[in-house]
Amino acid sequence: MKNLSRLFFVVVLLMSFSTSNAQDKNNPWAITIGANAVDLYPTGGDAPQGDYFEEFFNVEDHWNVFPSLSKIAVSRYLSDGFTFTATGTINKIDKLGSVDVAGETILATADDLTYLALDGAVSYSFMKVINSNKFDPYLGVGGGYTWVDEVGSGTLNGTLGLKYWITEKLGVDVQSTYKHSFEDYLPKHFQHSVGVTFKFGGVDTDNDGIYDQDDACPEEAGLEIFNGCPDSDNDGIQDSKDDCPNTAGLAEFNGCPDGDGDGVMDKDDKCPTVAGLSSLMGCPDGDSDGVADGDDNCPTVAGPAANGGCPWPDTDGDGILDKDDKCPNEAGEAANDGCPIQAPSPAVMKTLNDYAKTILFDTGKASIKDASEAVLVNITAILKEYPDSRFHIDGYTDSTGNAKSNQLLSERRANSVRDYLIVNGIAADRLNSRGFGEDNPIDNNNTRSGRKNNRRVEVVLIPRN
Repeated sequence: MKNLSRLFFVVVLLMSFSTSNAQDKNNPWAITIGANAVDLYPTGGDAPQGDYFEEFFNVEDHWNVFPSLSKIAVSRYLSDGFTFTATGTINKIDKLGSVDVAGETILATADDLTYLALDGAVSYSFMKVINSNKFDPYLGVGGGYTWVDEVGSGTLNGTLGLKYWITEKLGVDVQSTYKHSFEDYLPKHFQHSVGVTFKFGGVDTDNDGIYDQDDACPEEAGLEIFNGCPDSDNDGIQDSKDDCPNTAGLAEFNGCPDGDGDGVMDKDDKCPTVAGLSSLMGCPDGDSDGVADGDDNCPTVAGPAANGGCPWPDTDGDGILDKDDKCPNEAGEAANDGCPIQAPSPAVMKTLNDYAKTILFDTGKASIKDASEAVLVNITAILKEYPDSRFHIDGYTDSTGNAKSNQLLSERRANSVRDYLIVNGIAADRLNSRGFGEDNPIDNNNTRSGRKNNRRVEVVLIPRN
């Protein structure tokens, strides 16, 4: 009982324990109460002790379990996952484990020896490492003092544990501690425990769910998004930055309202009760022609301001007003002053490609054979008939040889054809050369005739935007 009194005196000291640093930062304190089991079986030495974990799970023969409250621990969160814990435990030892006597293994017992321990440890939580908000594995290292009846010794301790948090503040803690005695008369041994942990210490003065240490307005209930500061009109702007804190408004107006919701503050809106455009001082433009309805002679039909908001006529419907259209009765394009641009038909494009596929090059080179001169002359003549059209000149090879070399060869051959056409009067900005190497074959590369067909140049019309 004398030792039991000592333990409860230690418990009182532990309850008043504190550190200079601030379980997590919001609830820095924790208390754990539970039961412990002591395995006093000597371990980590010569026979008969045996290896460290030789009898680790021999619960029936080795574990001395104190079934009632036999452990109390107080913890304080330090920082960055580290926690300091002070622990007091009590137990009764009546099993010492198996020992060898004259070649025979017997179960050693004791007569209810009192076991008391006072320990301190710094542990590191791996909760954030495994990205969990429930499972909290940890490792700890520390020391303490252990008494078995009247025998006591300092110990160096190593702890492996796991907490499971049922709620933010309530968890179950299971741990095993190896205690390395500094004196021979106290065996090196294991102590296991299970308990319930309660976290506490967080303060939330205004009861807004944000702890004071993180609350920029600790005495005034607020929102997490604003670090605990309020937004009285629920407009998404905290009161301290809201020029109209009691009337919902817009962030762009520092929280002040825009009655018609057109993005123009009421004080600057010439039509404050009708949604309009900021460019027209908040007034509407029904036909979206840039002329406010009040000033528009044709408010339901778009037209220029120069014509009082009424449209200029466009007889051929090509989007080019008759006053600017050189072909007002024939739909055309703006780039050609309203007149149509003639583009090559599919039949013409077929003719171009029939010619292009017969262009011959020197073997393995980009130089065009003289025999292809007439073909190129015909291609040039056709392209000159469509001065407003642009074309891709695409080069291809068969699959013979290295793919990278074929790619480069196809690019050079396409460029050779483009250069010829430019020299012979086709504007450079109308032509674009591309090489595709052995990609996109049009015939079988396993036959001679197929490979010949795959070595080709194609002309592709570039669509107008």
